[in-house]
Amino acid sequence: MSIAKNVPSRILMGLLVSAGLASVAQAGGANVSAERGAFTDRLIIKYRMEPAAASQGGLAGNSGIVPPGLARLAQAQGLSLKEHRTTGLGAKVYTLGKWAAVSDLAALAAQMKNEDDNIEYAEPDRRMYAMMTPNDTNYSSLWGLQGGNGGMRANTAWDSYNGTGVVVAVLDTGIRASHPDLVGQTVAGYDMIADTFVSNDGTARDADPSDPGDWATAGQCGTGEPASNSSWHGTHVAGTIAAKGNNSLGVIGVAYGAKVQAVRVLGRCGGYTSDIADAMIWASGGTVSGVPANATPAKVINMSLGGGGACDTTSQNAINSARSRGTVVVVAAGNENQNASNSNPANCSGVVTVAAVGPTGGRAYYSNYGTVVDVAAPGGDMSASSSNGILSTLNAGTTGPGADNYAYYQGTSMATPHVAGLAALMLQAKPTATPDQIEAALKSSARAFPATCSGCGTGIIDAPAAITAILGGTTPPPTGTTMNETESNNTTGTANTVSTSNTTVNGSLSTTTDTDYFKVNLPAGKTLTATLNGGAKDYDLYIYNSNGTQIASSENGAGQADTASVTNTGTTTIARYVRVKYYSGGSGTYTLNLKW
Repeated sequence: MSIAKNVPSRILMGLLVSAGLASVAQAGGANVSAERGAFTDRLIIKYRMEPAAASQGGLAGNSGIVPPGLARLAQAQGLSLKEHRTTGLGAKVYTLGKWAAVSDLAALAAQMKNEDDNIEYAEPDRRMYAMMTPNDTNYSSLWGLQGGNGGMRANTAWDSYNGTGVVVAVLDTGIRASHPDLVGQTVAGYDMIADTFVSNDGTARDADPSDPGDWATAGQCGTGEPASNSSWHGTHVAGTIAAKGNNSLGVIGVAYGAKVQAVRVLGRCGGYTSDIADAMIWASGGTVSGVPANATPAKVINMSLGGGGACDTTSQNAINSARSRGTVVVVAAGNENQNASNSNPANCSGVVTVAAVGPTGGRAYYSNYGTVVDVAAPGGDMSASSSNGILSTLNAGTTGPGADNYAYYQGTSMATPHVAGLAALMLQAKPTATPDQIEAALKSSARAFPATCSGCGTGIIDAPAAITAILGGTTPPPTGTTMNETESNNTTGTANTVSTSNTTVNGSLSTTTDTDYFKVNLPAGKTLTATLNGGAKDYDLYIYNSNGTQIASSENGAGQADTASVTNTGTTTIARYVRVKYYSGGSGTYTLNLKW
């Protein structure tokens, strides 16, 4: 087994970083720049019965006598096993004295379980990452709450519901509750970080969930890791959920009448699975040894965090515990542009797993995907413009707190609070709804993707439709129709005829020289509007008259929707031809909406 010395281990905030496991570098220390989640210095062991030689646990400093067999196995690998504390579900957390590859520790844990029948399960105490990508360019668009292609239509639900009476727990870096758009929007939370290096505030667990900043100097988070500024990630997430509404200031949250409960689990260089698991239990109203009871248990938990590997037993047990008390758990799918089945806790059972879309309604370039994804929500796609990100509350401090401000971020971290906020609206409408009922209603009411989003769940969340669904109503079917492009349609003479207004065509350009034509018989006095979404490809849009003369066009870049319109000012129906043409990015699929 290869052991890496002095490699920090945490559950980190993911800035579009892969958390895959890898072998530890032998010479000069481990370079973990791209693999920060691949190392840890802790094990979690759950015994069937309390070992006679073990202590009763507790927080750091209460070292127990480790069962001799386990100590021997650890020592054989150059590790020193020391009891750190007991989790909320009775498992023991052990420190190892050194950092090691998660894959090696998983093998050690399996060996321990095989040699000790009293062990129910053993696993590394892994790290997670907050699923966002920050960008400090400021604009002022809240497209994610509106009714555009990528929006969730939250604004159309606010006449009836704003989340009043619902508590949403944000398991994150903590928040800056003094931000003008968050003052009065919180209930008492907790700092669940037991390690003072990670907490970065000089204390271990305590009743102050304020974010002191999560900055790190070069090398603090691993050999080769650069210095990083504070992210204020939890503050951004909290603003998307419940920033004040109608206060003539800044932004508005999806559920601006709800309350946020900050539960701090991520700090300098991230945090630990064991802390996150305890936070889920406490936030949902469960009991965690050494932590005061939660007077205002949350009905929704938002976890804009994650890491690599299969769902671990510690996380799954905590999720099950929270769900048993009626709490909905919403989780980011991850930002590695990979199958979310490889992202934990997105791949755990019983969670609502969220992918991210940009303003076009297509999958954001970074978003994970796959069968474990339940729904998609606005997460931003700033590849073309910063204003295509998600604007929310933030802080200007690069290390400790500075001035309150607002900024655009992007990531599945930003998509997840849109869903958590919508769950709060649904629970205001129906307080007795179970986690399974909330998930089912979110999925059944999601609207079809207007652009390519394969593996993004059942659709983009739709606030009024989801509320209708949870109340037992029937969500009205989407207006308009769909049709598939039929080849060959490379000329006006072979154009596919679109006869119904508000038709969405699913098409593809199979080669870089392919082009598709569609014919519309436009009635007198009507305006034809064509909207093209090519996902990450750069396809262009043109409209021609019956003589083949171009009369309208749109040539936006990759990742941006193209829209063009023409009006029939005459007194008779006329033929108009809409063309989709390749420009760059390779072959692929597109959607074309034609409305008149």
